[in-house]
Amino acid sequence: MTNQTSDITRFIDIQQVTKNFSAVRAVDNVDLTIRRGEFFSLLGPSGCGKTTLLRMLAGFEAPSEGEIYIDQQPMSAVPPHLRPTNMVFQSYAIFPHLNVGQNIAYGLRKLRLPASDVQKQVEEMLALIKLPGYAERRADQLSGGQRQRVALARALIRQPKVLLLDEPLGALDKKLREQMQLELRELQERLGITFVFVTHDQEEALTMSDRIAVMHAGKILQVADPHGLYERPNCARVAAFIGSMNFAPAEVRGLEGDRLAVQAAGFGAVNASANGHAWNAGDRIMVAVRPEKLGLTTERPERQGLHSVNGKVAAAAYLGDRSHYYVKLEGVDSPLAVSAQNADRSVEGWLEAGVDVWVTWSDNALVVLPADQDG
Repeated sequence: MTNQTSDITRFIDIQQVTKNFSAVRAVDNVDLTIRRGEFFSLLGPSGCGKTTLLRMLAGFEAPSEGEIYIDQQPMSAVPPHLRPTNMVFQSYAIFPHLNVGQNIAYGLRKLRLPASDVQKQVEEMLALIKLPGYAERRADQLSGGQRQRVALARALIRQPKVLLLDEPLGALDKKLREQMQLELRELQERLGITFVFVTHDQEEALTMSDRIAVMHAGKILQVADPHGLYERPNCARVAAFIGSMNFAPAEVRGLEGDRLAVQAAGFGAVNASANGHAWNAGDRIMVAVRPEKLGLTTERPERQGLHSVNGKVAAAAYLGDRSHYYVKLEGVDSPLAVSAQNADRSVEGWLEAGVDVWVTWSDNALVVLPADQDG
């Protein structure tokens, strides 16, 4: 093995891993390291390769090329049941003929432990998942959230080094899913176990993760913490997948340190950060801005450091805590999305379709990206 150290930053080390299914390349030459004790999410649309990568970590699939190391040990010759991992599936796979205690204890069956030891461990796990006294409850008497907790307890009772989670919250309703996100993160922090979590839900990934890898077509486009991924995406595809984003084709007109002078469709002449890229005058690029980074006013703003462009409200939607506006700019086909928080109960600030407005933004609101979607 090359370049292996005891550094916690390389606890899981995925080196040039590819997975082919006949003519389909599900995972394409992925290099990735995951830290010990980290809550790490693989995020992307259906078919991007995230679940295949998780199954290779578990040992249910073998890489066509490359190697996976866990705690410095190569995994290619290690079968699933001998790996320092356990997995929670989307369906939970709770055994209907066993009660809660028997489901949780299932992973201990081959250890031949005394019944008293098994009972003690089951009770400890029930307390951990906030279901004390549920050992005798039948599986069909559990709610969706309770079933998810039992599946977690069954996976954790063997004390794996890595817990793999394949969209385990996907079957829950929105309110319960949000509650379980917080409970799952709290559980991971309490145990200190490395969690690798697969999801297509970007809000779920942002809520729980220390870091996130965004995948597309078998490749990893960007790895970053939630704040960095949202505020500083490295390409248009990541920017569009994480939250909502407005895009405008643009051209670099000049450079001054990390700031660019840019001519952007709809926005005109603007300045923006280079976003870590090396640009040259004349480069075709993309300017992007989040809807919540924009403001709306019916009078042209005069405040220093606030930039603006004139437009007309094409459509508006009231969503309770916020309102969404779509503003038509001169010379641009697609309307600009603007999100405004409804800070009070007054409707005086509501803007109807057809109203002339000024769209405003601050110096750091715009993000500059490569013109190519994947950078």
